[in-house]
Amino acid sequence: MSSAQFEIQLIASLVAIACAIPGTFLVLRKMAMISDAISHSILPGIVVGFFITQDLNSPLLILLAAITGVITVVLVEYIQKTGLVKEDTAIGLVFPVLFSVGVIMIAKNANDVHLDVDAVLLGELAFAPFDRLLISEVDVGPKSLWVIGIILMITITLLIAFFKELKLSTFDKGLAASLGFSPAIIHYGLMSVSSITTVGAFDAVGAILVVALMIAPSASAYLLTKNLKKMLFLSIVFGVFSAISGYWFANWLDASIAGSITTLLGLLFLAIYLFAPNKGIIAVLYREKQQRTEVSLLTFLLHLKNHDEVSERHVNHLNEHINWQKVRAKTVLDLAIKNNMIVIDNNIVSLTSKGNTFTSQAIDYIITNEDAQIEDMKDDFFLFRG
Repeated sequence: MSSAQFEIQLIASLVAIACAIPGTFLVLRKMAMISDAISHSILPGIVVGFFITQDLNSPLLILLAAITGVITVVLVEYIQKTGLVKEDTAIGLVFPVLFSVGVIMIAKNANDVHLDVDAVLLGELAFAPFDRLLISEVDVGPKSLWVIGIILMITITLLIAFFKELKLSTFDKGLAASLGFSPAIIHYGLMSVSSITTVGAFDAVGAILVVALMIAPSASAYLLTKNLKKMLFLSIVFGVFSAISGYWFANWLDASIAGSITTLLGLLFLAIYLFAPNKGIIAVLYREKQQRTEVSLLTFLLHLKNHDEVSERHVNHLNEHINWQKVRAKTVLDLAIKNNMIVIDNNIVSLTSKGNTFTSQAIDYIITNEDAQIEDMKDDFFLFRG
């Protein structure tokens, strides 16, 4: 592995970590799309900064872009608070306008400068190692590595310093305000960090990959845990994994690095979306199937409780009168027997003492609908899922 390959992977990994931290809070605050808005609307700030300094490497570009990002958030929230449109509509109104202003400014005043829309939106990690930072004629590495490294250090410092405030304002703004924390200051601070991170990663990876790295790892982690610290850790792991594996995937395909990383992020999310233990589609479908079986079993037990006639308690009755298919009837009977709720003698089904007690409790709960009543039933009821 050459030094350039190592530097590309290192830059991609640092961008992934820097994006995962604010991205986690954006996902939890249900503001994922605001990152896309910021990534496009800060273009006017970059252009204005260039007009002032005539230097694409000036820190002023990052500062003005961050300010533009905060302005975007302010405008979105102002439009949303009018109650006339929802947040997604407000985002769709604000960022195309600001982005278009930036495009017009580039087209009219910066045609002869390497500040084109494609470079801003797409970026190219493969070129990052060639833009070196020289200090006293000494090569200290790629500029992108230093820029994103400094931003990451600032982000981690702010996260450690204000973790409690971020957590409180994210999950309970009212409690945060009552404890003396300003949710507004925390909110705009988060937006500022998101803006600065987006701008810092522009030159290396482009806005599309920034948005992907900011949202996809956090969304994936959100499906796996409810713990904030674990979610942050998983977001970072998923981001770095996708960055490194995406590079080698692009190397194998001879394709765009940013595109390959984004594709792997999407595949990773899809895998977790399908197979996550609690929130995954397969787990949800399985749980729904189990719940349908539980309802069927409870229905059958109530039927036995209310009928003493032998004909009503014959195993064939499940097919003939309750109109269950053989597979479903066998599933319900097997589950009831497994949990010692019924006994079968000469194809006649009877409630056991446990089944009789449980069914009586179920009837009481249905009549009273008291939450306290269901607590005594849970141990038995959840045995049905065994």
